[in-house]
Amino acid sequence: MALNNNTTNASSGYNTPDSELENVLPIHPSAARRPHAIVVQSENTAYSDEYITAKYENRSAEVTVMDGQFLVNPTVQSFEFQTKRVPGKTGLMMIGVGGNNGTTLCATILANRHNIVWHTKQGIQQPNYIGSLLRASTVRIGTEASTGKDVHVPVSDVLPMVHPNDLVLGGWDISGVPLEKAMQRAQVLDYDLQRQVAPHMALLGKPLPSIYYPDFIAANQETRADNLIPGQDKQAHLEHIRADIRKFKKDNGLDRAVVFWTANTERYSDIIPGVNDTAENLLSSIKSSHPEVSPSTLFAVAAILEGEPFINGAPQNTFVPGVIALAELHKSFIGGDDLKSGQTKLKSVLAEFLVNAGIKPLSISSYNHLGNNDGRNLSAEKQFRSKEISKSSVVDDMVDANRVLYKAPEVGEKGVPVGKGEHPDHIVVIKYVPAVGDSKRAIDEYYSEIFCGGRNTISIFNECEDSLLATPLILDLTILTELLTRVKYRKTSSGETKEFAPLYPVLSLLSYMLKAPLVKPGTDVVNSLNRQRNALESFLKACLGLESNNGDLLMETRVW
Repeated sequence: MALNNNTTNASSGYNTPDSELENVLPIHPSAARRPHAIVVQSENTAYSDEYITAKYENRSAEVTVMDGQFLVNPTVQSFEFQTKRVPGKTGLMMIGVGGNNGTTLCATILANRHNIVWHTKQGIQQPNYIGSLLRASTVRIGTEASTGKDVHVPVSDVLPMVHPNDLVLGGWDISGVPLEKAMQRAQVLDYDLQRQVAPHMALLGKPLPSIYYPDFIAANQETRADNLIPGQDKQAHLEHIRADIRKFKKDNGLDRAVVFWTANTERYSDIIPGVNDTAENLLSSIKSSHPEVSPSTLFAVAAILEGEPFINGAPQNTFVPGVIALAELHKSFIGGDDLKSGQTKLKSVLAEFLVNAGIKPLSISSYNHLGNNDGRNLSAEKQFRSKEISKSSVVDDMVDANRVLYKAPEVGEKGVPVGKGEHPDHIVVIKYVPAVGDSKRAIDEYYSEIFCGGRNTISIFNECEDSLLATPLILDLTILTELLTRVKYRKTSSGETKEFAPLYPVLSLLSYMLKAPLVKPGTDVVNSLNRQRNALESFLKACLGLESNNGDLLMETRVW
């Protein structure tokens, strides 16, 4: 229910009561509730009250390169997936909940939950989840038997998932401004929406006190730091955060609490042997309050020790080797890094298009300016360097996949490649321009070699509202993470019947939403947006026992 049900909306110059506005538009399809309605009728898929159990064959190929020949050996690995059918009651604890992303997410969930509609200069606007891969994108599940037409369903309908309206919201912030005031400070949402959602935001209260280590974020953030866990003892800070997580779960009767970093970008942490290179060393460094343990790493460790997932939505190297080792030890889920919302997402598509078309990008130049607090923090050199690294690596796998266009790296001692080999010149510039606020401007130039020495230039200007692109990604990452905690698997190729086990702790299936995807150590990072999307889609289908590799082959249209 919206604010002021029995009064007119005089403050905005309209005479329509807010209660009547609720009934102007139906609930947007991206926010609608639907029961899980996909039933796979196959010997590979079984249903019980508690689980969906599915058999799946992962088909691949092993290649041996010998004397200029490629010897290809097709392989089949059999799996069985077990997915718990009912999502648990889930909370989202954001670090930086009082920032642009945090307040925007809280406000838009509350608007959807209460079906608050509002006036804009274009007319009446309803709440929705447009921009969410899960809620506003669809996946092909087959062809209709009677017509042969493709059947598409929302991605969120493939397996039972938490509805975003049901998330319990909370978190920490170094700023103690109440969330309804922090939303106003962010200047992201329309005034009429802010006016109506403010009482609901006020019920969320103030953010929990957070930790502030000035060396890790820009000095210009100091004036915000008025809501801090006292002292400098990092072990005490760790225990305080762990207690906050336990209390949040208990107070709200939660089965799961996803901890999400959406606070300021930190500088990179130095990887120091004996300090943060192993789980044991990292825990010891926290006890001694070592200066190279960052706030985000401390929050990650707290979540891992509490058995709750941690997602890093910023570009710094939160996941030092000791954190990954600790997650492995506790079988606790982690994912990151850095939300991929605009320019980088487009780059991962366009660079792939050019390389796959046999066109050779020689340089990629990216310029950004924005005026929100993220831009202010990134105006500091060390924090910008973290962002530059995450934005610059996005084309690496595409270049490495085409050694016809790009020379491979030289091979050093023991057959180890030296460097990246030939690579496009790639620069990234970010400037802070307060006047434009949350409306980010991004300019890209792709300068490429084409046929017989020709050149081609593609220039793109992209204006976007930064937080309104980022917020749906936080939802997707949270909801997918909760789902993946309910999925277990076992390998069945060997004929042995083993117990179902949880997935590997590093959730690389979240890569579609992330600029610098965290992957299992020793494996290659995939930045191609199409491959990331296909991997996620294939996995969701695999949990239903559905094959997904031949959907675009359309074999029936290729043969008599």
